[in-house]
Amino acid sequence: MASSRRLRDLLLLAAALMLSASCAAAADFQYCNKGRHYPVKVSGVEIVPDPVVRGQLATFKISASTDKSIAKGKLVVDVTYFIFHVHTETHDFCSGTHCPATGEFVLASEQTLPSFTPPGSYTLQMKLLGEKNEELTCISFGFSIGFAVPDAFSCPRLYVF
Repeated sequence: MASSRRLRDLLLLAAALMLSASCAAAADFQYCNKGRHYPVKVSGVEIVPDPVVRGQLATFKISASTDKSIAKGKLVVDVTYFIFHVHTETHDFCSGTHCPATGEFVLASEQTLPSFTPPGSYTLQMKLLGEKNEELTCISFGFSIGFAVPDAFSCPRLYVF
């Protein structure tokens, strides 16, 4: 009895882990100017969930590193849908990470896209500008917006008691 319960619990845990792995994805990114040596080097982009679900919270995490100490700056985000520019926003750099940022750091941004956002393929360009508006890095990457799915099929939330 106890061994069948343990087996069932292990199978449920394995299924939850497989489902949660499919809800996050590392996105391929490109530097805006491939020949430029940016002071901030990006090592990865993670999008949770992937595809993004309109009307639900989406998180974009940028893993980066620098030899500089960045105490002030701003992030400029431009979004295009196919070839059409659809959105621009500017954020304080320190609102997305601990400042001063130096060495390895993660820059996180959370967004809830309006429910009327059209599904499809989008491109996001992110520029990090320093205190004097100097370009510290610039990357672009694609992401998809899917149709809303019922909660039963959305990414599982694991709770530890």
